[in-house]
Order: sequence, then structure tokens, then C-alpha cells
Amino acid sequence: MSRIGRLPIDIPGGVQVNVNGLDVHVKGPKGELKRSFSRLVEIKMENNQLNITRNSENPAERAMHGTVRAVIANMIHGVSKGFEVVLQVEGVGYRAEMEGKNLALFVGYSHPVKMEPPAGVTFETDAKTRQIKVSGFDKELIGQIAANIRKVRPPEPYHGKGLRYLGERVRRKAGKAGKGAK
Repeated sequence: MSRIGRLPIDIPGGVQVNVNGLDVHVKGPKGELKRSFSRLVEIKMENNQLNITRNSENPAERAMHGTVRAVIANMIHGVSKGFEVVLQVEGVGYRAEMEGKNLALFVGYSHPVKMEPPAGVTFETDAKTRQIKVSGFDKELIGQIAANIRKVRPPEPYHGKGLRYLGERVRRKAGKAGKGAK
């Protein structure tokens, strides 16, 4: 049995969960999320806990069991506490600024790259620490937006300049040895 899938999901106070067959609707102080899941697993709500069960040991059902539990747990955590991804700006002259609610990236192009946050996502920049914070209640959306920001200027291996996740290690390469070395 899946070690993650068999764990019950506790529902914190202030969060409403409605299970209608395979549809799960979660509403909390940060927002609300709705999602439909596979028929391979069964979702039951019992005394303020969600339990996910599967019917057989079929590999497809075994794979779905832990995944569905993790996705529902992320939905509940997102609407109650929210998620945040932090990106670091590295490089001389590289910076990120806020223009209203939009993000403007100055990362070596002839123009600033402007990004508009979708609904439920907020950007925050800190000029002192050179960080960009992407926050919201949908973990998948936050991760995708952070990946799109990083894709504007990924870190390069020679000087390490670019946008990277906080704590991300970039493998560095040695540059040219020069003419005098033989």
C-alpha cells in the first residue's frame, strides 16, 4: 500500500471541503480550488478527515493513490496557508522591479521583460536581497509562473548570471585557459 496514499488528510479550521464523487471543492481564507480526479481511487470524508483508497494493486491505481492524496493535501494547504516560491537575481546590472502589480525584469536585454500575474498570484520584489517572491494558493500555478520567470534568463554556467531558485546550485564551468597556457 502507498505510504503516502494511506495517510488521512486533516482538514484545518476555516477550510470547507465538499466531496461529490470524484470532484473535490476546497474553500478557505486564501481562495478556492476545484478539481476532478480519476475513477481509479475513491475519496471519502469521515469525521473531519479525508481518506483516499484504491480498489486493487493494479500499477495504474497504485500510482494514482499517492498522487491524488498529495494533490488534495496541497489544495487544502494552499487555501489555508498559501505557497511561496523565491527566485534570486544574479548578475551585474540585473534587477527586478514592481510596476503596479506587474513584474519588470531587467536582465541584460535591450528592453525590460514585463510579466503580469494571473488571478490568485502576487509578485513581490526586494531590491536589497535581490529576490522575487511568487505567492498564491494554487501550488501548480505558482510553480509554473516561477518556472516561466526563470525561463526569461536561466542561470548560465560560466559566470552564474541569471534568475535562479533560492538555494539552487548552478554547476560552473571553467572558461578558456588563455593563449599563454600550453
